[in-house]
Amino acid sequence: MGKRKSKNNKRPKVFEDNGANKNMTNNRGTKNEEAIDINNLGSGLTKKSYSGKIKNEEIVATNLEKGIEFKDNKAVNNTDVKKQEKEVLLEVKDLIVKFGDKKKPFTAVNDVSFKIYKGETFGLVGESGSGKTTIGRAIVRINETSNGTILFKGEKINGKISSKLDKEVTRKIQMIFQDPMASLNERAKVDYIVSEGLYNLKCYKDEADRKARVEKALLDVGLLPEFASRFPHEFSGGQRQRIGIARVLAMEPELVIADEPISALDVSIRAQVLNLLSDLQRDKGLTYLFIAHDLAVVRFITDRIAVIHKGRIVELAETEKLFENPLHPYTRALLSAIPLPDPRVERNKEIEIYDPSCHDYAKNSPYWAEIEGGHFVLANDKELEEYRKGLEK
Repeated sequence: MGKRKSKNNKRPKVFEDNGANKNMTNNRGTKNEEAIDINNLGSGLTKKSYSGKIKNEEIVATNLEKGIEFKDNKAVNNTDVKKQEKEVLLEVKDLIVKFGDKKKPFTAVNDVSFKIYKGETFGLVGESGSGKTTIGRAIVRINETSNGTILFKGEKINGKISSKLDKEVTRKIQMIFQDPMASLNERAKVDYIVSEGLYNLKCYKDEADRKARVEKALLDVGLLPEFASRFPHEFSGGQRQRIGIARVLAMEPELVIADEPISALDVSIRAQVLNLLSDLQRDKGLTYLFIAHDLAVVRFITDRIAVIHKGRIVELAETEKLFENPLHPYTRALLSAIPLPDPRVERNKEIEIYDPSCHDYAKNSPYWAEIEGGHFVLANDKELEEYRKGLEK
């Protein structure tokens, strides 16, 4: 497969705040620094800002990206220190999920491993049918796992577990579903929909406490408490998705699995929901597993990204590192398909097509390897050598 030339090597643009977007926040929870440009949302033109101060002097952004700080007038690399300080909230080890009977099983997820740290947004990206949603549903115990281990706060939560732990997992791990219409009970009022988890686990003191939690959840997502007496069909698509998010917030979770929460919404509503998710993460300290196929959206909201293809993760890295140095051919193909707002550049852009036959795994099988700090890729020895040479250039 030939390499395609990139004609857009500039840093992504940012939507400047002119004072009219005071309530909009970026994915780091900092007000008035960055917001989504609705017009450029589909183009991937976003920017992550970095800032910091030591002895009242601002550190250069490039040094922060590399993990360099200055202490006692000496430059130190704090990347390893930060890794040690991170708390692993969820860990998936060698996960395998199969469907069908024993004679003709279909492997939807094959040997997947990753960690999600507390307070971060971890993105899972891939084409339709790659196994993204299956992983999310396995974490919340909707789909049974065939092999592997899922650990939440160091405790195994897949397979047979106690009733007490099952309730704890249900309360602490919640899921925002893709279709805001199909995931809401059309015959139930919003009050019951948001309270459904509270009813099932009986995690409220009395009726007054339940109503107060429903009202707070609705207010948190920007809906009026009066909406509790209405039915889902009375709301727009964006409002329905907010109701789904309110149902999640009512349980006061620690980990939220967002399964393509904006794919069914138009562009302007997407921006609102993304900013809402960022606000909630900042205010409530939530951790997200963000599942999507829109790389522009994933770049805006995530801290790290895992790229999955046919049930296997092929590359994992910090968001900006992955966009700047994509290694696996499938990752490069996905990035080349991002639409650009400039029609001239878009017209002349060359899209890279991924061909699995470009890999020669007959004699040397691929394995999961860390090619640089925090950057993992699925490759064999020959490919790893080529990737390292490419990073050195």
